[in-house]
Parts: sequence; structure tokens; C-alpha cells
Amino acid sequence: MKRGLRFVVSLSALLIAVLAVNALRLESRQIEPVQPSRIEVDAAAAAGRLAAALKFATVSEEAGAQSDASAFAGLVDYLANTYPAVHRMLRPEKIGEGSILYVWQGSDNELEPILLLAHLDVVPVAPDEATSWTQPPFAGKVAEGFVWGRGAMDDKSSVIAILEAMESLLERGYSPRRSIYIAFGHDEEVGGQNGAARIAGEMAARGVNFEWVLDEGFFVTEGLLPGAADPVALVGIAEKGIVSVALEVQAAPGHSSVPPRHTAIGILAAALVRLEERPMAASVDGVTGQMLQWLAPEMPFLQRTVFANMWLFAPLVRARMEAVPRTAATIRTAQAITMVSGGIKENVLPSQARAVVNFRIRPGDRIEDVISHVSDVVDDERVSVSILPGLHSEASPVSSTQSQAFAALHVTIRRVFPDALVAPALVVGATDARHFSALSSNVYRFLPIRLGPSDVARIHGIDERISIADLGEAIRFYRELVLETTR
Repeated sequence: MKRGLRFVVSLSALLIAVLAVNALRLESRQIEPVQPSRIEVDAAAAAGRLAAALKFATVSEEAGAQSDASAFAGLVDYLANTYPAVHRMLRPEKIGEGSILYVWQGSDNELEPILLLAHLDVVPVAPDEATSWTQPPFAGKVAEGFVWGRGAMDDKSSVIAILEAMESLLERGYSPRRSIYIAFGHDEEVGGQNGAARIAGEMAARGVNFEWVLDEGFFVTEGLLPGAADPVALVGIAEKGIVSVALEVQAAPGHSSVPPRHTAIGILAAALVRLEERPMAASVDGVTGQMLQWLAPEMPFLQRTVFANMWLFAPLVRARMEAVPRTAATIRTAQAITMVSGGIKENVLPSQARAVVNFRIRPGDRIEDVISHVSDVVDDERVSVSILPGLHSEASPVSSTQSQAFAALHVTIRRVFPDALVAPALVVGATDARHFSALSSNVYRFLPIRLGPSDVARIHGIDERISIADLGEAIRFYRELVLETTR
């Protein structure tokens, strides 16, 4: 008995030692030291220019609906008048119905150019929500230290910050060695097929490839990641794919007084329950695993020990992440039942029932895997499974954190946000960046502003706004990044 107890104690001590050694061996991946940015920015003046841009209700509409062309034309004219050096020197070119491409030619044609992306369009504001805003959504107000309005964060702040940075560099006589491309899409919020996709197609036709591409994505998070005391700048190195799957049941109509055992709606409901009970497999490897590896050395010792020993603690970490929707979305192909229809009257048996399930596809899974999973889980020949026509795309390739491009992003973030840690991450939404995957192996997604938990809900929500200070940091970021990578 004593011998067995000594063995258990010895084994436990050995295990603890292994866990501790692995934790102590973790080395920080943060670039140190970094000289903070000293670039001066007139953020208050830029805030006024952003506010004016928000007055143009550039709401993009789904295919078949007509967007307000005058709003887009008005915004483009405003930008041309507000940033004269950019529009004089960078030769803006209209692509498609309302997207813009700028080219700042560098002095060394042997260097591949860089590409900065943003979008001019915004999501609509529901009529019943407009009265709930502190400031009217399209009034373009500066108040209480913020610029208020639809698009303040997503994504006219990027448009203005990029143009502010370029205008100031041009005014100072800067001449880049590496060419700089800037593309503003006009339909990102509805898939980007007529904007960014057409720009990417045009670039491919011209034989243009990019050293790196940067679009909106994650941001500097504050209080969003458990265990991370410092702000964290999450750089998207990949984004999820998207597909919507239709489940449909056909049945004979009739009177509800003599029903079959299972109606079309009942059959469909049972299929949906099975689907929700058996989602696609979760995993803490891949991009999310990389994020944990970057953050682990900066965490308190207990959390560091856990993340340094994923061979033992992966099931625990996965369970903790699955318990929170925000983190659960990063470790599996997520599914959401978003539409259900069926029946025409309370006493008539439905002849048809239909549901739409939206999937956000994790890198490593494919659309064909989603369809196979749904068919296997539903396992009912009465339920047809098909891909819904419209927007669908595979998960993007995963860009490297070992490239010179990522290093440039890393050092620029540390200059502008010296208190923030940097880590790669998986973007769970769709961005215009995915259209450029064939044109660069370095495609990143980062919005250079600070957002806390309460701010995230404002994106596509009520009271969208950006602080004047955040706008200033965004301008500083783009100037620093261009100088870091093109001189």
C-alpha cells in the first residue's frame, strides 16, 4: 500500500515538474523594445471630415435591389474635394458601379506593391431603431469626444484614416520605393461581388500580385479575452468561409382534423433538433491554437501552465471556449438556424416546410464537409439538403506569422499601441480580403482602433461611434505602416 502511494506521489511530482518546466520554457513572441510613434495627427480636424462622410447614406443593397447611387457619388466627390493631393497624384480609377482604386507608384518596380482595403458602404438602420440612437445615424455628429453615425467604425473610419495618412505623406513630399494600392469597395456588406471581387479580377488580369494585403478585421481588444490583463491586438490571419444550407420537406396537404403522425413541419423540426445537438467537431488547434501560443507567455502562471501543456489540457480549454459563444465560434465550423417557414393556415396540413442553416466554415473544413455532415446527422430521406444560391465561399488560406509582412504589422501595432500585446486570430465574419487570396500569400485583417465589450455591440447596432482619440491612432497606424514597408 505504501509502495503504491509513494509511486502515485512520485508520478504526481514528476507530472507537476513537467508542467512547470513547459510553462517556464515559454518565450514571449512580442517585439521588444519598440519606440512609440511620434507622428503628430490633428485628430479633431479628421473627426470633422469623418463626420461629414457619415452624412452620405451609402447603404448597400442585396442583389436585385437598388442602392442610392447619389449617396455613393456624393461621397466619392466629397473625398476627391477633401483629399486633393491623393486624387491628383494617385490616379483614382472607378471599378464597377462604385468602387475606387488608387495607385501610388513606387520608385522600384522590382518590389511587389502593398494593398490597403476598406469599404464605402454601410448596413442599413432599421426604422424602428433610428429613434433609439443618441445622435441620428446619418447626421454625422461630433459630440462628447466621439464621431457618431452608421459607418463610424464599419468602415468609413478606415477610409478616412487611410486617406488622411496618404494626404499627409504626399504633402510632406514622401516618395515610396514600393508601390501602394488602395481599394475601396462599395458592396462589402452584401458580399463584395461587384466591388472587391471585381477589383481583384482586374488586378489578376493586369498581372498584379501583392507583397501583402490589409483589410478590416479584429481590433485592439480590451476586456474581451479571459486571462489577458493587457489590451490585445488581434490580427486576422484567416477568415471563415460561409455557406447557407436549405433543408426542405414535402408532404401531402390535407385537413388538420386527420393528420399523419408526423407533419412536414414536425419532420423538419426533428431534423433541426438533431442538427443542433450534433454540431461539427471543435478543435483548439489551427489558427486559434496559434493565438493561444502567442498569448500564453504573457498570462499569469496558472493559465500559462495550461496553455503550455495542451497535450494534457486541450479538452479542458476546448470545453471552456465552447461555453462562450464568442470563443466557441473560433474553434469549430459554427451553425445557426436563421430561417424557418411552413404552413399557410392553422387547420391546413402544410405541404412544405423549409429551414435555412447558415454555416461559418473553419479553416480545415470545406463546404462539401458541411453538406456531408448535415446529411449524415439529419439521416432522413424525407428531408432534402441543398446549398442555398447566393453568397458562399470556402474558408480563406491561413497567412503566416513568420513573414516580413506580419513582422511589419507587429512592429507598427507596438509603436502605435505600445500597451497592447499582438496575437494572430481567426476572423469569424466575411471581409473583402478573401477576394484577394489568390493575389498574395500575406492577407491580414486588422482594424487599428480600441474596442471594449460594450463597443463591439455598436458595430451594425445602435449608437455606432468612434472616439476622436481612436481615429487619431488609426491615422497614425496607417502612416507608420506605409513608412515601415515602402521606404
